[in-house]
Amino acid sequence: MGARASAVSNLPAMRITVAVLGGGSWGTTVAHLTAHNVPTVLWARDDEVAREVHEEHRNSRYLAGFDLHPTLEATSSFADAVRRADVLVMGVPSHGFRSTLEQAAEHIRAWVPVVSLTKGLEQGTRLRMTQIVNDILPGHPHGVLTGPNLAKEILNGDAAASVISMSDAVVADQLQEVFSTKLFRVYTNPDLVGCELAGALKNVMAIASGMADGLGTGDNTRAAVITRGLTELSRLGAAMGGNPMTFAGLAGMGDLLATCISPQSRNRHVGVELGQGRTIEEIIESMHMVAEGVKTSKVVMELAEEFGVDMPIAEQVHAVCHGGRSAAEAYRGLLRREHTSEMHG
Repeated sequence: MGARASAVSNLPAMRITVAVLGGGSWGTTVAHLTAHNVPTVLWARDDEVAREVHEEHRNSRYLAGFDLHPTLEATSSFADAVRRADVLVMGVPSHGFRSTLEQAAEHIRAWVPVVSLTKGLEQGTRLRMTQIVNDILPGHPHGVLTGPNLAKEILNGDAAASVISMSDAVVADQLQEVFSTKLFRVYTNPDLVGCELAGALKNVMAIASGMADGLGTGDNTRAAVITRGLTELSRLGAAMGGNPMTFAGLAGMGDLLATCISPQSRNRHVGVELGQGRTIEEIIESMHMVAEGVKTSKVVMELAEEFGVDMPIAEQVHAVCHGGRSAAEAYRGLLRREHTSEMHG
């Protein structure tokens, strides 16, 4: 810890460079935030996205109508972005996280902290994103920035809060200053496992909430789905080593609420469309951004079985997304469940 701490203990005072990999809505927004504090470069795979961000300070493909920080740089050169990084931020979907990081390993310097923005779990291995970082880049401080953060609201100037959790507490304290702005408040949380699991698991519950909305149910139903969904993700998260208090905070309840009720939420959108009778294939085909909850639902059910946790809402989401069940059938299935105590499970 001493070597890592000394390598980054003066981050805010140094002219460090943050490199954000991923030119989607959230990666771009985080790059916009850090550009308020330190030099920042955004890597976008698409040449035109990189050019527009760099020259016009806009990303019309994902964030049409919003101005980005005027000092934010962008490039489509992956190697250039990673070589410049004193802090590397991973803003790519879970299915591309490992391959992107393996490519980054060829160019990244020693001890550079790696921060994940990805709210998902790896298919097959069931690993969290920071576990993948530790596999590929052992020795690098690693962590996650997570919370109820809708990109367009932040770019619109609305106040928001988030949590940063790192494998090294000293690094977390320093990076807190790098990501914070006057309207974007960042808290630290030592519970890396809980913070990361909360961000991944809440996407599954957001699909369930969206399905209820798509079926035309009311606020009572939405409140029940969100509350019971929080119970499910908290049980699994705690069984896997997370602190129960984390799931009542920004990374858990906060992110769950925003994702379950906001029209901007990709996962809620998937649920709404399912509730209105569209197939999962049609919905995914029509989206140009990733809804992590669809794939995560598979992993969640595997983990629920392994840890012996009852997750009826997640089970129904999985059945709709991957088993051909309709949203209406899933809704009726939940209502037919045996009556139990609220503390059951």
